[in-house]
Amino acid sequence: MMTAFSLYDFKGALLIDEPMSKHTSWRIGGAADRFYTPVDIDDLSVFIAQLPENENIFFLGLGSNLLVRDKGIRGTVISLKGSLSEIEVLDDNCLRAGAGTSCAKLARFCHRNNLIGGEFFAGIPGLLGGALAMNAGAFGGETWPLVKSVITMDKQGKTYKRTEKDYQINYRNVEGHKNEWFVSAELQFKPGDGNAAALRVRNLLDKRAKTQPTGVPSCGSVFKNPENDFAARLIEDCGLKGYVIGDAVVSEKHANFIINTGEAKACDVEALILYVQKAVKKEQDIVLQTEVKIIGETDNE
Repeated sequence: MMTAFSLYDFKGALLIDEPMSKHTSWRIGGAADRFYTPVDIDDLSVFIAQLPENENIFFLGLGSNLLVRDKGIRGTVISLKGSLSEIEVLDDNCLRAGAGTSCAKLARFCHRNNLIGGEFFAGIPGLLGGALAMNAGAFGGETWPLVKSVITMDKQGKTYKRTEKDYQINYRNVEGHKNEWFVSAELQFKPGDGNAAALRVRNLLDKRAKTQPTGVPSCGSVFKNPENDFAARLIEDCGLKGYVIGDAVVSEKHANFIINTGEAKACDVEALILYVQKAVKKEQDIVLQTEVKIIGETDNE
């Protein structure tokens, strides 16, 4: 049940009981108690500082790589879509970018400024904040090798400057400093031919479009690739392409995608994820770890 309390002096947009299905790439999810889009970092600080100490806070990007359960989110969702998206050129081929910067925009900015090394960002369907939080990658590149420093914010609205040494960073996983969220980062690139980099990206995206489902609601890759293997291969070898629970389906085009073919519910997707994991464990003796983040209340809560 939603807790009522008063909030003052904020400048952004606050929505109450906002359906998360409007904000996730799967088009799935129950309502969040509060849904806030800040104007800037100062406004975000003012807003967060007013929330109760025990308030659940979840930062949201473009809603890719996310499954929100059907009963929704008890707490406050901070949406960075359309916010904190400034990019600034610094010295020594560095950029400072807000956590709300889309990864595709960041890649384009690099090309226009003849900076290379960030081409892989074009293949990440999310915002920089999410890329930092999970060490997102594509086309063989990853986020954190480019990070010089980050600015985070805690539940009191205070900011901190952190570096890679403050975190444990692995494949699609970043740990350290709980109850702090990324609000910006300084990224180190190399000088190079931006036009040539842009052409490489276009070729990679064209190749991806031929092998992955497009134009249908999905979250991207559902499972992490096991070491020296591919989740899609394991799932396909189990004969699970096209397997259906409700309107949730394992993609025929790419087995590591689950698509919403109509009115799928979060419980359908979650059940399909568990089914795939059990089948792969039984037949391949490999435990697939989810890349997608699953949040929200279950029927038992």
